[in-house]
Amino acid sequence: MLRLAEPGVSSLPARPPPSVHGDPLPGANRERFSIPSAKLIQLPDSVVEDTFAAIKSMEIRGAGRIARAAAEALKASALASEARTPLQLVAELTNQGDRLREARPTAVSLPNSVNFVLMGANRGLAGRLKTEALRRLVVSLCDDFIERSTNAVNMIGEIGAKRIVNGDLVLTHCNSEAVTQILLTAKAQKKEFEVMVTETRPRYQGRITAAILAKKGLEVSLIPDSASRLYMHEVDKVIVGADAIASNGAVINKIGTSTLAVVAHETRTRFYVAAETYKLSPKTLLGDLVEIEQRSPLEVVSEKWMRENPGVKVKNPSFDVTPAEYIDLIITEQGVYPAQGIVFLMKELYPEPERLGSR
Repeated sequence: MLRLAEPGVSSLPARPPPSVHGDPLPGANRERFSIPSAKLIQLPDSVVEDTFAAIKSMEIRGAGRIARAAAEALKASALASEARTPLQLVAELTNQGDRLREARPTAVSLPNSVNFVLMGANRGLAGRLKTEALRRLVVSLCDDFIERSTNAVNMIGEIGAKRIVNGDLVLTHCNSEAVTQILLTAKAQKKEFEVMVTETRPRYQGRITAAILAKKGLEVSLIPDSASRLYMHEVDKVIVGADAIASNGAVINKIGTSTLAVVAHETRTRFYVAAETYKLSPKTLLGDLVEIEQRSPLEVVSEKWMRENPGVKVKNPSFDVTPAEYIDLIITEQGVYPAQGIVFLMKELYPEPERLGSR
């Protein structure tokens, strides 16, 4: 069980995301972003900048993968650091953690990953560890978070697969690692069911999910996002992931999720959310809001189109908010919770919300 906190975040400039016309998601086939080894004598800041750029451009995508990539970056940075004192090492990691947090403002897994490492490092500093001992502690913390994250996905797969029965048609949206694990686990249990995937504009992450599942032998259909209402009456269950979960049970996930939830509610189709507990946003216990990331209009239209239509404002929100009343269950590695009850788990994991800070 991860006990995390969210210290304040400095405001740093973000690189503009690239246009994605042609390949809808460059680098999408990379299951895991590879952090350069410290043996390459790469400076710590460059390791972090490479990871920041990969997260920002969505070469690394998916809240769980983002969180693990951040931990890997801090690990590589700690190994490559030339800090001579414990205070200098923690100061370097704190600055680098601030930078990583800024890559994707909505995915709470990112700051939670960074905070898990930095809080442990600060405890080591307070305990007067020597520089090398502190470096080893940071590496151990990073490895611990990555292992827990991976185990959480596997456990969600086991728990969530219990909700799938023979003959089901399951609809999913975007590319959730937890949802994919649920479906693959159900398949491994010899359950016979079909999956329908929305293509998930404008980055088409649904195509990634459809391709992964089809290669594993599942029967998959891909539909446009706008066709969800037409097919919802055929669907038995909707299962989506989450980038953040608020204390009131609202789920922040890929744009289009709330539309699916409303349509599912209309047709009385069960709507489940699969998410690791480090996607809970403890700052919402204090009334803070989760920021909705606005991405480049070049993900929606070409630069040429924008020049030809200067009077048109192109908006590209990456996420939306699904209220708790549209969610039947939230599936976590700790068990299954009603959306309105997730606050009790959040208070257990974050017993002192007044210490969380502004992010």
